[in-house]
Amino acid sequence: MRQSNEFQIAVLPGDGIGIEVMDVCLQVLDALADKSGAFKLNFQHLPAGAGHFRDTGTALPEETLEAARRADAVLFGAMGLPEVRTADGTEIQPQLDLRVALDLYAGVRPIRAIPGALSPLADPRAAEIDLVIVREQTEGLFSDVGKARAEDDTVVEDRMVISRAGSERVIDFALGLAEQRKGDGRRGHVTCVDKANVLASTAFFRKIFQQRAALHPEVATDCMYVDAASLNLVRAPWRFDVLVTENMFGDILSDLCAGLVGGMGLAPSGDIGDHHALFQPCHGSAPDIAGQDLANPTAMLLSAQMMLEWLARRHQMDALQEAARRLEGVIHKGYAEDAIRPAEYGGPDGTRAVGRKVIEALRQV
Repeated sequence: MRQSNEFQIAVLPGDGIGIEVMDVCLQVLDALADKSGAFKLNFQHLPAGAGHFRDTGTALPEETLEAARRADAVLFGAMGLPEVRTADGTEIQPQLDLRVALDLYAGVRPIRAIPGALSPLADPRAAEIDLVIVREQTEGLFSDVGKARAEDDTVVEDRMVISRAGSERVIDFALGLAEQRKGDGRRGHVTCVDKANVLASTAFFRKIFQQRAALHPEVATDCMYVDAASLNLVRAPWRFDVLVTENMFGDILSDLCAGLVGGMGLAPSGDIGDHHALFQPCHGSAPDIAGQDLANPTAMLLSAQMMLEWLARRHQMDALQEAARRLEGVIHKGYAEDAIRPAEYGGPDGTRAVGRKVIEALRQV
């Protein structure tokens, strides 16, 4: 068990609205720590991102990477600017480099309906949506990022790489998460999402899934092709619990599911490995609204909640878990009672106003 109650948090605000939502997030985390009195978070601001690449030629400085390695956790705002691109035409995305460098193999994307938040689904069962997408993040169709093969401007090839080692660890992570969720009163069910009827690589992923699932008989499992999963996640998302899938499939399904519960402004995520973890909102840097106090910081705040939960489990510290529960409770209550009304949904609350309301509510609980 950890002896110190101080935690070093690497902070990478990034680009666009990443800077704004991060500012609010750190204020909220300070308020949580003050309220608790049982832990302290020390923030180290670090440069990285498309803007930094434009100005210096480096998107992820070595000093930033080393500081992230030393930190207890990483908080990440949003990175990327459409006009800043590499020679092959792709955007600057140092978050992908961080996933590989820190071996953050499990992309954890909770999708949970928030009372009072807008959903495009008319079915009242949409209020029951509470699922998690676990996305493998170190291989799959992202394996060739920065390494694609081009032939004389006529053909470009990107590989799909699925390994036994990479698959086993993310599948075991998903099965363990389902066990944990079952203990919390949820279904405890894992769906493997693949394209095993067409792609041999994902048929291999399915085979490994079935082998690992056999070691967890207490967890219910099934398999589903990604196209069928896309349909069923829109038709009846409340039927799903934990989904585990390849890198690109998970990337796409995460955004689809975020739309079911109110959009990217409500979608948090954690990139988790065996020794490091990074937490960030699923949305991008949205340069079109940057600097206008319009960004919804809720996804950033819920990502910070995930960070507190991860630190609590890792260091067996109840005060961090209680702070995470308090933050989530205040956010859900604020939406349910129409006290938090982000500009994203036509309400009067800009980025800073949402932060102020969350802090005021925290001080009252």
